[in-house]
Amino acid sequence: MNIFIIFSITFAYVFLGNDFSNANPLPYESIFNFGDSLSDTGNAATNHPAMPSNSPYGSTYFKHPSGRMSNGRLIIDFIAEAYGLPMLPAYLNITDGQDIKKGVNFAYAGSTALDQNLLKQKLINVDAAAYSLSTQLDWFKKLKPSLCKSKEEINKRRGVVLVVPGNFPIGCNSAVLATLNTDKEDDYDQFGCLTAYNAFIEYYNEQLKKAIETLRQENPHVRITYFDYYGAAKRFSSGKIQTFKACCGKGEPYGLSAQTPCGSFSRNSLPRSFKTYKLGWAPFYGSRYGLIAKGIVEGPFANPSLKSPPFKIA
Repeated sequence: MNIFIIFSITFAYVFLGNDFSNANPLPYESIFNFGDSLSDTGNAATNHPAMPSNSPYGSTYFKHPSGRMSNGRLIIDFIAEAYGLPMLPAYLNITDGQDIKKGVNFAYAGSTALDQNLLKQKLINVDAAAYSLSTQLDWFKKLKPSLCKSKEEINKRRGVVLVVPGNFPIGCNSAVLATLNTDKEDDYDQFGCLTAYNAFIEYYNEQLKKAIETLRQENPHVRITYFDYYGAAKRFSSGKIQTFKACCGKGEPYGLSAQTPCGSFSRNSLPRSFKTYKLGWAPFYGSRYGLIAKGIVEGPFANPSLKSPPFKIA
């Protein structure tokens, strides 16, 4: 079995690769995803009330709330489709007897990389930290016996491609921009993003790439790919407030306030054709996710590159 695993703040993806046999000509046999709201396809939704029918979430592609924090598909959805695989089922929605050999999504919106107990020791209370990366990995371990034919195959994990994404330019995040809302011109770059916040993310991503290189040296049998989410997303910055304005919510100048989140009755919604950057407090508009996925799968934002996809991202 050949795999593709993605860890995506988003934490990671795992791709199980294929050898292009006649039985399965696809480049990757399955994908397993770990992460937070940027790639959650329904796990957090199982523990929350159903979205109202007028919610912008899922409104453009699925035509109804789909458990995703976007109006359409996520990066992981576009990647799966590009490689001829089905959209990954959320782990907490799996039913008895369901075929999961082509992949599962363990991502949980709001989850953290660090365990909840460690965060509590530092007086940081995050409810979704109960579904941190270690919890998601435990879920994966529980599924391993049903993915492989023997104990030997469980322990091999041959053909694994581990994908670790960097972080997005949060200085361009509409929630961060709305919260800071500084009127000092020197705080912004030429694109209208907060310089200090993006500088921090650039530093973070550089340290992450160094850690990935260490992992490569320690595990030469595993292919580890870095997804440059920062570079793929920064292309959309234009220096205009409209670019960063959320397509739902309420408040000026970025269409956001903590009191009026997406889905509330007093929110505003922009037309679907509006070329906005963000959907709400964190997620991207679905069409932007598609462009980011295209830059990763078909463009220069994966290092080293993945196998060529059999299908184009439209």
